[in-house]
Amino acid sequence: MGKQEDFVLRALEERDVRFVRLWFTDVLGFLKSVSVAPAELENAFEEGIGFDGSAIEGFARVYESDMLAHPDASTFQILPWRTGDDEWPATARMFCDIRMPDGSPSYADPRHVLKRTLSAAADKGFTFYTHPEIEFYLFKDMPGKGDEPQPVDRSGFFDHTAQSRGADFRREAITMLEAMGISVEFSHHEGGPGQQEIDLRYADALTTADNIMTFRTVIREVALGQGIWASFMPKPFTTHPGSGMHTHVSLFEGDRNAFFEAGAEYQLSRTGRQFIAGILRHASEISVVTNQWVNSYKRLLGGGEAPSGVCWGHNNRSAMVRVPMYKPNKGQSTRVELRTIDAACNPYLAFAVVLGAGMKGIEEGYELPREAEDDVWSLTERERKALGITPLPRSLWDAIGIAEDSELLAETLGEHVFDFFLRNKRAEWEEYRTQVSAYERDRMLPVL
Repeated sequence: MGKQEDFVLRALEERDVRFVRLWFTDVLGFLKSVSVAPAELENAFEEGIGFDGSAIEGFARVYESDMLAHPDASTFQILPWRTGDDEWPATARMFCDIRMPDGSPSYADPRHVLKRTLSAAADKGFTFYTHPEIEFYLFKDMPGKGDEPQPVDRSGFFDHTAQSRGADFRREAITMLEAMGISVEFSHHEGGPGQQEIDLRYADALTTADNIMTFRTVIREVALGQGIWASFMPKPFTTHPGSGMHTHVSLFEGDRNAFFEAGAEYQLSRTGRQFIAGILRHASEISVVTNQWVNSYKRLLGGGEAPSGVCWGHNNRSAMVRVPMYKPNKGQSTRVELRTIDAACNPYLAFAVVLGAGMKGIEEGYELPREAEDDVWSLTERERKALGITPLPRSLWDAIGIAEDSELLAETLGEHVFDFFLRNKRAEWEEYRTQVSAYERDRMLPVL
């Protein structure tokens, strides 16, 4: 064991921690957890905790089901809603790396997929940083089947409302996040009724992905504690904005921002331009991962601030990829913003495919197409075509069809995750397309 493991074992004793939750995600991005007693943790560090991988979505077939969860001591935190200060014993959590019985990484572990992609970029001298702006809705309670969700307020973008439910919620949630070592930059009310946004501070992509999984859990815990319901569903309302996760990304070479070049157009280096070109060229291929749910495409087609065409622009929020305005003497903050990703994705896989696409652009020297200077949302289909702006997939089914032929996606995800993910998405689409919707009943029953 190393110093971090020793620190964790001492902290358990000093804080009188009674339970340790070991967290990991399945291929679809749902959080899994097994709780162990502190006395078992030393053995868990050395040998891992065994579990049946065939019972986890996408992990293993029944005849190769034995897997081990190895806690990552660097992710140790006390859960702020289980600190031991009340009647509940103190509880801690750590993220896990999933391994096979022989000690090799599991091919099905989304965290390993991201670590493998980060390692490939590191071999070329790059570190990948991300900064997500996470949107979600707050409802008065969990909607019943077929019921319209009821938002907790009727406020709008940046609204400051006296005794606001949203402001009180954000204050408590941010306090919990910071207690777990997750730094928050901004928070505010978003454009939809009951819609919130909380922006996490820049970190390396693996830390950010762990933070996003923790963020979702904290948001749900705080909501339940306040008697309300939080949802990261991409498009819960027909007439209100969807919930995205606009993500700012950059590459560093050591301490130098590889996207910055003084004197270049928009101060954006050739590396940065090639990275954007890679994302644009492979945007439709990776869409099935960055926008993985059938509902995700209602957001992309529903207007608001969601992009529907493959393009980039300088400080243009209607573009799929935005290059924010350069601030003098702030070269280290040069970055690009990807606006397609939604808040319900698997962050490990989403960051992996974004990095994979960007690195492909750098490795093969892709040329960046002409930027979009117009308001893309207001353009007609013919105008977009004339400007070379191709549409993103219009449905999950379209995204699946494009992804099936993607060498980049198969290479980045690995054969097992690639195959399972697409099979699961096909099943989701088949189930969805046979459903009779309220829209059909409302329109057709009165007249047919």
